[in-house]
Amino acid sequence: MTSEILIAFTIGFLGSFHCIGMCGPIAIALPVPKTSNLSFFTGRILYNIGRVVTYSFLGLLFGLVGGRITLAGAQQVVSIILGVVIIIAILLPQRYKNIFIQHKLVQKLAQPLKSNISILFKKGTFSALFLIGILNGFLPCGFVYIGLAGAIASDNAISGAVVMMLFGLGTVPAMLTATVFGKFINVGIRTKLRKAVPVFAILLAAVFIMRGMNLGIPFISPKL
Repeated sequence: MTSEILIAFTIGFLGSFHCIGMCGPIAIALPVPKTSNLSFFTGRILYNIGRVVTYSFLGLLFGLVGGRITLAGAQQVVSIILGVVIIIAILLPQRYKNIFIQHKLVQKLAQPLKSNISILFKKGTFSALFLIGILNGFLPCGFVYIGLAGAIASDNAISGAVVMMLFGLGTVPAMLTATVFGKFINVGIRTKLRKAVPVFAILLAAVFIMRGMNLGIPFISPKL
């Protein structure tokens, strides 16, 4: 469990540089409730807290699913399957990933979220900024799905929520800095950091697979 939490936080941190490209335009364009530095920073912090709350909630739900799987005695099989799926998703060419992202069903589910985010932008209040973060956390994102795989493998709802909370907290430094300073880091460095994400994702997948193999290795693959 400890290894999964650490890897989830690391994936969240490194994946946040990908998030800047995906959600950065929303974060940078966030309205300012009042014309003061304090309200500017407060609004940005509330937005990021909203995202972490959503990730924690999703982690709780998927951790609950993982708990049911454990009770059913299928934890080892599911853990191996999750690991294999993550590796396939990482190695899959981008054009195939785009087919999923651009699928009509995915776009249909995302459209109400985008519409409500647009409405909240016009309100521009502190509560609206918090709710924008909440809704933003539900938008389709491959890196979030990797984190949720960790929540499923965590065995219970509380552990799943903790995994996703730390995943979300890992995204905060880069996203918060992006909302304050915009393009705070050059494209070259951002690209190098993004290249590290698949490495940690595959490392997480390897942990899942080894857990499922019941190898008797403390913390990584304990005997069940």
